[in-house]
Amino acid sequence: MTTVFQKVAVVGTGAMGRGIAQMAVQAGSAVQLFDAQAGAAEKAEQALHQQWQKLAEKGRLTAEQVATYSARLSVCNHLSELASCDLVIEAIVEKLDIKQQLFAQLETIVSAQSVLASNTSSLSITAIAAGLKHPERLAGYHFFNPVPLMKVVEVIGGLATAPEVCEKLTAYTRQMGHTPVSATDTPGFIVNHAGRGYGTEALRIITEGVTDFQTVDAILRDQVGFKLGPFELFDLTGLDVSQPVMESIYHQYFEEPRYRPSVIGAQRLAGRQLGRKTNHGFYRYAEGQALKADEPAVPVVAEMPPVWVSSRAARRAELYQLLKDLGAQIETGAAPSSHALCLVAPLGFDVTTMAVVERLDPSRTVGIDLLIDDKATRRRVLATNPATREDMRDAANALFARDGKAVSVIRDSGGFVTQRVLANIVNIASDICQQGICSPEDLELAVTLGLGYPMGPLAMGNAYGPDNLLEVLFNLYTVYGDPRYRPSPWLRRRGAIGLSLLHREA
Repeated sequence: MTTVFQKVAVVGTGAMGRGIAQMAVQAGSAVQLFDAQAGAAEKAEQALHQQWQKLAEKGRLTAEQVATYSARLSVCNHLSELASCDLVIEAIVEKLDIKQQLFAQLETIVSAQSVLASNTSSLSITAIAAGLKHPERLAGYHFFNPVPLMKVVEVIGGLATAPEVCEKLTAYTRQMGHTPVSATDTPGFIVNHAGRGYGTEALRIITEGVTDFQTVDAILRDQVGFKLGPFELFDLTGLDVSQPVMESIYHQYFEEPRYRPSVIGAQRLAGRQLGRKTNHGFYRYAEGQALKADEPAVPVVAEMPPVWVSSRAARRAELYQLLKDLGAQIETGAAPSSHALCLVAPLGFDVTTMAVVERLDPSRTVGIDLLIDDKATRRRVLATNPATREDMRDAANALFARDGKAVSVIRDSGGFVTQRVLANIVNIASDICQQGICSPEDLELAVTLGLGYPMGPLAMGNAYGPDNLLEVLFNLYTVYGDPRYRPSPWLRRRGAIGLSLLHREA
């Protein structure tokens, strides 16, 4: 098969540029490397030769393939040497003016038929192309790091981009063995936009003093199935990458509350606590391993109080069955006795609100998160309110740990941890579809491949109930009064009529 682009140039030879060059060579293109920093392109060339040799030693490439790939790769010292390239991919610093200057130079060098592509992660393609005489030839071509392993590529057309340019880049992506997804030119495109619900809401939880970084990570891994908690992910990516993207998307959307960054991230970036690369981020690292505290010991309770369950508890029947399985003494009266542990299971509301609404003694009231079926999780999450007595907190902790399942106890929070993070992920994804940024199918593909979520965000919404998540958002808005929790019309309408979030209107 003839490759879509015979001669390709990659400008900028950092980790992203090297990865893109590797995939372009392996797709059958002759690739030229250019970097304004002296010696950087040569260093990248050497690194790629070594990478192919390692793959051969592991039996994943033949000696003949290594020789072929190496022969296709070359270094150039001047941009003028790129004149014969069919495609030039820019992977330089994420600054609009510098990218604009580069493409203005390239436009005077390459032929009128050449395609220009930017690997920007969050800058406007339309803005990058604005000063060109032929902006129709430029598109966004966003790969993810590490490029050989991250199999999704966003193809983004600016306002002036010719459709055939995106079509060529889409076909070329498939020749690389990657999965292309199409996005309109909006801040963060698909993946970085969809990812705002995970880290930003986790940071907000920490800002409120609900719990600590490690507990948030453990809850979202064990309750939902994320491979990495948000703070583990921040440390892996590096705050020098994540924080500027958060701020860029927030400001490009004219301070949209859903994307509001946190002072915590800005402070740690200023203090160079970037994550694994500095051995200190949200965690400290020794020999590449995060130093984590042990799980808190389960309290020893001499005498377990009886348990009364709120009539408004989410999944009330399941909670009753769980309590029976754990051997609890259950009260079934219309109101709790004067010494009972009172359990509430709110969706979106905090424990304090539930205690007040139901006229319960707040000193004996504890909340449990039951958005997700208890059998499907590896951790239970309880929440106290400001008045909860220590003995009642410990009794609830000990009771729900009886079968050996991990238990986390957090301070009061509308929506606990899981509810509010999931609701924000699904809400932002719903609004991406509402805005027509991409198709629901491409959204699911991009997020599962680009972010490694256990399922796509719309599938998450379907799995945990659009109506449940809609209730969580409405109640979070009541508790906090923050417009970040206003439901997207896409979610609100589908949740109201019981329709799949993946359903596209006729």
